[in-house]
Amino acid sequence: MAEDCVELRFRKAERTDVPLVLQFIRHIAEYERLSSEVAASEEVLEKWLFDEHSAEVIFVMAGGKEVGFAVYFFNFSTFTGRAGLYLEDLFVLPEYRGCGYGKALFLQLVEIAYEKGCGRMEWVCLDWNSPSIAFYKSMGASAMDDWTIYRLTRDGMKNLVR
Repeated sequence: MAEDCVELRFRKAERTDVPLVLQFIRHIAEYERLSSEVAASEEVLEKWLFDEHSAEVIFVMAGGKEVGFAVYFFNFSTFTGRAGLYLEDLFVLPEYRGCGYGKALFLQLVEIAYEKGCGRMEWVCLDWNSPSIAFYKSMGASAMDDWTIYRLTRDGMKNLVR
């Protein structure tokens, strides 16, 4: 827990923040015990975040320093007939946890989704991540236990492309 919890603010990532975004991606990968899975590079992130506009990044800042980030994008629900906000990653540096920065960042995303008229907000959470599961439940979220996530990797797609 941070000794000095200071007032926070948010800011959207800019193209010049790509190295910082990658640094946060590596932090969350380490926390999730998935460091070996990180294939992102600064060039790839710059293309997909700022040229293709496929996702957005916001930072939570405390005392002028970026202490956490969230990566999100909009999808579409045929059932609600509306866009949805998909939270890909949310992470706060360990030394800044306990000050409410993660909750504030999450609520900022809720506000973005609500203001844009989204029908829902979704994300996944690793089964072993008890602190995050408890946090999400405290926010009123419910697990979608009867749904299974499927993934087709880039190599898997390559094998199917003609």
